[in-house]
Amino acid sequence: MFDSFRSRLAAARRDDQLFFAALIDQQTIRSSFGDASTILDSARIYDTAVTVWVFLSQTLTSGHNCVQAVAKLIAFRAAKGLPIPAALSGAYCMARDKLNEAGMHRLVTDSGAAIEDSVPDQWLWRGHRVIVGDGCTLTMADTPENQEAYPQMAGQKPGCGFPIMRMVVFFGLATGVVLEAAMGRYKGKLTAEVSLFREIDKILEEDDVYLADRAYSGWFDIARQLARGVHVVLRKHQSRRTDFRTGVRYSKDEHAVFWDKPPRPAWMTAEEYAGYDVFLTLREIRVRIATPGFRTREVIIVTNLLDDIEYNKEDLAALYRRRWQAELNLRSLKTVMQMDHLRCKQPHRVRNEIRAHFTAYNLVRQMMCEAAIRGDVQPWQISFKGTMQTLNELLPVLCMTGDADPLCDVFYDCCLQHVVGNRPDRYEPRVRKRRPNPYKLMTKPRHSHQPGKE
Repeated sequence: MFDSFRSRLAAARRDDQLFFAALIDQQTIRSSFGDASTILDSARIYDTAVTVWVFLSQTLTSGHNCVQAVAKLIAFRAAKGLPIPAALSGAYCMARDKLNEAGMHRLVTDSGAAIEDSVPDQWLWRGHRVIVGDGCTLTMADTPENQEAYPQMAGQKPGCGFPIMRMVVFFGLATGVVLEAAMGRYKGKLTAEVSLFREIDKILEEDDVYLADRAYSGWFDIARQLARGVHVVLRKHQSRRTDFRTGVRYSKDEHAVFWDKPPRPAWMTAEEYAGYDVFLTLREIRVRIATPGFRTREVIIVTNLLDDIEYNKEDLAALYRRRWQAELNLRSLKTVMQMDHLRCKQPHRVRNEIRAHFTAYNLVRQMMCEAAIRGDVQPWQISFKGTMQTLNELLPVLCMTGDADPLCDVFYDCCLQHVVGNRPDRYEPRVRKRRPNPYKLMTKPRHSHQPGKE
């Protein structure tokens, strides 16, 4: 998978396909969409593959402008002597509206799994695939349809807030790709992070290691993973007390203990409850943090990896510290790719907009992995933003230049030069230097501010 960029590029050039076909080919898109793959406009320009390619290019450009995305398609078709579509974005937006949600979701999971399954052995942790999970929130265009599906916060007056969505995302730790995601309302029944986590935890396979914060360290959530042969490395929940003088002691701040099964929760069936053991055997490790400026002074890690010879305390502490990589991946999606506020005005379009961001993000990660193999480094040592910007500028040229091979080498070399600084103990206080504009907060809908309206 990592070595196939040149072959995909050659196929895209040979078949006169849009430049994004060098990253994800037409056959992959058709496979993900299945029977939903079809012509989406009357001019027969926007089939499923072309619409997806233009959608992906839109998510990678600043501003996410539909007109700019269509202009890229026009430039490519004009250079190839192909029929030119209308410059207005209406046909593209209508085609994008018809994209099948299940197909877009499969595009995310298929691209992530293909990249993650191809990782070199030296990128694994102790021979295990590590999946890291985390949650976040997103806002979207304030329309009645979006408000009905994803209501704004209850404390905000109507017209003064934005619809808000809660989301849980699984990333591959080695590559950083999105493997799966669940979306839901910000508040309400079965909308908490852990509830969304239970919707997608089936992708965790035997011998995987699930790495996450304390929101996912409930008894039954751990038991669900252990029953499938999944290992966990989690932060202990703050409500559970720990006494390192008890249990099977490994050292001063390390022991193995039994967690007794709590009463059956309301959301669990009696059959599932009866299937779990009466206790879990888990290892608890206290990690003391003396770095000046860090708010947290100690972390207690919970894991079912009981062998302190094969999995020593220092290795597990270092692995848990890498949980922060999930926060950086979400920052790449929300800040670098501008996914923090979504622009679509219908709920199904919003969900597909998120999936298009995930797929484009995975394709950039794939390029980072290819460059990392070439440079014998780890993918996380390469800048995501630098790779994305380089890809945006060079990909159209790669598809139309006379000899693409030398430019492919240039692309990889450019990516390798965008190195992420290694500053593990840096202290970044949460303060601002630049002051926001002194506007008043909105306390009533915008239309009410017009003269003569209250």
